[in-house]
This record gives sequence, structure tokens and C-alpha cells, in this order.
Amino acid sequence: MADLSKYRNIGIFAHVDAGKTTTTERILKLTGKIHKTGEVHDGESTTDFMEQEAERGITIQSAAVTCEWNGHRLNVIDTPGHVDFTVEVYRSLKVLDGGIGVFCGSGGVEPQSETNWRYANESEVSRLIFVNKLDRMGADFFNVVDQVKNVLGANPLVMTLPIGREDDFVGVVDVLTRKAYVWDDSGLPENYEIQDVPADMVDDLEAYREELVETAVEQDDDLMEAYMEGEEPSIEDLKRCIRKGTRDLAFFPTFCGSAFKNKGVQLVLDAVVDYLPAPTEVDPQPLTDPDTGEATGEVATVDADAPLKALAFKIMDDRFGALTFIRIYSGRMKKGDTILNSATGKTERIGRMCEMQADERNELTEAQAGDIIAVVGMKNVQTGHTLCDPKHECTLEAMIFPEPVISIAVSPKDKGSTEKMGIAIGKMVAEDPSFQVETDEDSGETILKGMGELHLDIKVDILKRTYGVELEVGAPQVAYRETITQPVEDSYTHKKQSGGSGQFAKIDYRIKPGEPNSGFTFSSSVVGGNVPKEFWPAVEKGFESMMDNGVLAGFPTLDVEVELFDGSFHAVDSSAIAYEIAAKGAFRQSMPKAGAQLLEPIMHVDVFTPEDHVGDVIGDLNRRRGMIKDQQAGTTGVRIKANVPLSEMFGYIGHLRTITSGRGQFSMEFEHYSACPANVAEEVIAKAKEDNK
Repeated sequence: MADLSKYRNIGIFAHVDAGKTTTTERILKLTGKIHKTGEVHDGESTTDFMEQEAERGITIQSAAVTCEWNGHRLNVIDTPGHVDFTVEVYRSLKVLDGGIGVFCGSGGVEPQSETNWRYANESEVSRLIFVNKLDRMGADFFNVVDQVKNVLGANPLVMTLPIGREDDFVGVVDVLTRKAYVWDDSGLPENYEIQDVPADMVDDLEAYREELVETAVEQDDDLMEAYMEGEEPSIEDLKRCIRKGTRDLAFFPTFCGSAFKNKGVQLVLDAVVDYLPAPTEVDPQPLTDPDTGEATGEVATVDADAPLKALAFKIMDDRFGALTFIRIYSGRMKKGDTILNSATGKTERIGRMCEMQADERNELTEAQAGDIIAVVGMKNVQTGHTLCDPKHECTLEAMIFPEPVISIAVSPKDKGSTEKMGIAIGKMVAEDPSFQVETDEDSGETILKGMGELHLDIKVDILKRTYGVELEVGAPQVAYRETITQPVEDSYTHKKQSGGSGQFAKIDYRIKPGEPNSGFTFSSSVVGGNVPKEFWPAVEKGFESMMDNGVLAGFPTLDVEVELFDGSFHAVDSSAIAYEIAAKGAFRQSMPKAGAQLLEPIMHVDVFTPEDHVGDVIGDLNRRRGMIKDQQAGTTGVRIKANVPLSEMFGYIGHLRTITSGRGQFSMEFEHYSACPANVAEEVIAKAKEDNK
């Protein structure tokens, strides 16, 4: 198949437990890719093939599958819902042309659905909405539609209406064609009948259909004029308008059903084909300048005959070796081709290429623009690297990943595990850009850094089980930072005289707090050559190299401005190295005078609790130094949004379950850094000094 208009690259994303993986299973069953449907709660679903996924019943890494529906080829990526793995959602959205946002019929718009929706908005991905689990207690389709409007600020276009509620949910009414799809009790997706709409739903249906038609015809002035004059648009015309509006993010076609009970999924698949864009209909990816990262104004047009432009968006290690997942934006890729990695400047030869079927694979000899494929055995490719034609070098827009906020120290139990751990961690860091590793030079321990407790828990589990590394794991640590609070003007002289040529450098400088998130900025206003221009970079390098080790407790320092305004030099003894040493000494001398302060990561915490426990949950968050930002009452409970220091949140899930009798849920993500209260700062600094002894 090479007709790009018949391709759909889509992702399925949602809050944890809204039913993404089950929906993916039903799509595979309906498209004939699998014959027996695997269930998440039995640990047998196709896309959750990691041991840790099957056991916990959650999705950890995004999995790709390819299938066909109505003569169209669908590349589907099932993504995780847990906030600790949002990097998987983010990088999947980056390479997809469309998505299906799945919402739970009773839970509605949950914290993680908001984060994923925000990512999809930033990536400008067209979406359908599927309200799932309508067979559950407390499920209410119309309530979820209201939440999509009010909480996400999106415009849902209702395409199907549910027939019956909770246990009596039997099917859906297609608003466009005015037909009812009713399934029998066999549980088989193909056992449905198309019937007339139930009499008690006719009025509702007409109201929603009028709304649908009015919203759709806004996309076409001629149709709108005819409609105003009383002419009813044809179904073909309406579909064309809905397709255009979906592509332009004017609205999101909204469907309902129950993936577990096999009801309503066919209509979603039809909608993927009818309304989501083909690769050629999406705004092409911008090309950027490799040095500055800014857009050059050129784009990677989706065209199989253009020079090759592709993005490596995920690296995965499996039993056959390293797999690099690639989205091809333009051109073709053949087995045996030599391609250029524009990030490293090195060429790679394409060995084996394959189409992924979760953890199965089908060998390919050629792929083209619009395809999502995996290549086996690439050497130096990392997530976000651009692969291109060696004769036409280019760089696609890079991916930006969040910084880790939590770390744990691990050490192997025996000599044999040390070597294994080094190799395993190397592979894991390549696979997951939000997972970082460093070695503590003083203690020799390995520090693993991640997005949350669950994230690190899974990483340790993979090290133990997949790679057989026996580890001792320390307590979680918070990624503190340091900064300064007041400006200081100071001077520092470095001189050393001992046989042969000496060293001399004198610098006069001002240090002041920078803007939030500005990092380190350096400027020089020296006039008259008191510090020759060629030594300014050495001064900057000296100061910058000290930013990683703050003066209070050795944590990295944020948001500092340094201005070099005067100094002096010696014609013989001054050198770049002397000025660098002077700058390092100046940093140590002046930072304590500038009101050095400890900063701690503050997390945006989103807690869901039944109404009877709201007081307990808020009281508990206050005890954890939390600031309550917002409370929203829903049908099944209350959502509380708060900003809480990360150091107070360890083990929170266990505590929350205790105070809410097991019914509370929460998610958290990094919000910003904020000053530590004096008593907390003293403890942290004392502990850091103790550890460094």
C-alpha cells in the first residue's frame, strides 16, 4: 500500500484506568489482527507485553501496532496513563497525525487526562473523543461531555448517543445517520443489529443532530448559506465538513461505548478513517537550525519522492537487539541504504527494517513517507535525532523532555552485578530520556533519577528481573537546588609565585539573582583592556563550572547573573587558566555573601477523594506544607488541587488509601522550585554535610 491518503497514524491516550489498552485490543480484534482478545486484568493484552505491565495491569511504555480497516492502514500507538510515564505520551504525540482521547464514563476528565490533553494541544494533534465504560456504575455520558467543555476548554461534537445506562447499556445511536446500533448479550463485537431509534430518544437525537449540522456547516460558507435557506446538507457534505473541522481543531467528534463489552468501537474506527487526517493533510514538521534550534522556515513535506527526512522517536531494547522506532516524514528508506544522523554527523547503514506488532515483527525491505517503522541495530542514534539523506542534510524540530525531580541511590550486591548493571543502565537511559543516571564521586554509589516513585520502582524492577542485577536500594532523595537572594559586588585576586612563570589574575565582579528559569548568565563591561578580551571566556567558564556545586550543601545553583566590570592582568603571568581559577575562587568567596538559599521542588498534586473524606485529605495536605489551590465537586467525589513540596509526598499513595478507605487516587507533576523554610533547609544542609564526610 502506497496511497498516503489511506494511512492513519493515531495514538490512544488517557488517564490511568480509562480503558486505553482494552480499546486497543478491541481495535486489533475487529481488524482481524488477533483472534482471541486478551484482557488487561488477566495480564494477557497484546500491547502490554512487559512482565511489569502484565502484573500491575498498567501500561508503562508505548507500543505500536499496525492494522487495516475499510481499506485503510492504521498505525496505532497505545500510550501509558500514569503521570510518571508522560514522556512516552509526549514523544508519541510528536510523531502522530491524530489521536483518540479515551475518558472513563464514571471518572470523567481525570488529572492525567488534562496533562495529556495539554500535550496534544501543544503538538496540535487532531483528536476524537471516546467516552468508555458506559456499562459501569455511575457512568454518565452527558456529564463527561460537560466536563470536556468546562475542564479541558474543548469543544466536543456529539456523534453518538448511548442507549440505556449502566447495566442496561445496550448500544448507541449514530446522530449523523439517525440509526441505532444494538448489540446482543453474546459479548461478540460483530453481533449487532441496525435498528430504528428508540421512540423515547427521538427528541434528544433531533436536538443533537441540529447542533451537529450547525457546527459542521460553519466549515463551508456555501453549505452554510444553503442550510440557512432551509436546504438539508447531504451526509457526504457533513462528513467532509466534520473532517475539516477536526483537522483544524475546531471541535472533537465525540463517541461513546464500552470497549470491554465490545459495544461502539466500530463507529470509532469508522471515524478514524472518516475524520482523522492522513499524513499529507497535517501541517508538515518544521526544520530547525542545528546550532540555535530555531525554525529555518523550511518544512519536511510529506512526499515519498523527496529526499529522506525521518525522526527517531523511541529506542527499545528487546531480545533481538536495539530497536529504533522511526517516523518517516518524507522520502523512502530501503534496506541497505546509508543515511546520515544529522545530530552526530555520522552515517548509519540500514540493516533490518520491520513493522512492529507490539513485540512481534514483520520484516520489510522498504518504507516510505507516512510510515512508522522500527530499524534493528542502529549504533549511535538517540531519541529525537534526525535521520536524513547524506546529500541533503537537515534537522527536524527536537524533543524537549522534563527534568527528573526524584532520585535513589543503588549499589550492586556483588562484583558480578556491577558489570551487568553498567550495561543494563546504558540501554535503559537510551530508551527513556526522562530517566537519568550519575555516579556519586565521593561514595561511589549510582544515583538513579526519575519522574516519580513509581517510575523508579519500575526501573529497579526491570534491572532485577530483565537484566538479573541484584541491587541494594536507598531511600528516595529530592532534587534540591540553590540560588541567591541579594546582589554582591566583590573582588578576587589569584596569584601564585613559585619558580618559573607565575600565575596572576584579578577580577572585579557583581553577582546578582537572575530571572526565574534563566539559569546562568554572564556579561562583561570591562573597558580599557584591564582584563583582556581573550580571557573573558575563561572567567565565564570558571563561574559556570561552579554552578553544579552550590556553597550551602553542594546542590546545583539556579538563576545567577555574573557581570565582570574590572580587574587587572600581568603581561607575563596572566593566562586563561589563572582567570578560570580566580573565577572559581570568587564563586566560593561571594556566594555565601549573596544570601545563598535552598530551593525545593514543588509538585502540582491532584487528589480525587469521595466526599466524606474531603476534610481528612485537606488536613493531611496542610500538614505536608501544601497550599490548596482549588476544589471541584464531581458526581462521584471531589477533586482537590494543591501545590505540595516533593519531600513531603513520599509514600503518599499508601497514606491516601488509608484515610479514604482505599477509594482515593492522586497524580502529581513538577510545578516549580521554591524557597525552603529555614527549619527544613537546616536539616537538609546538615544531612548533606554528614553524607559528604
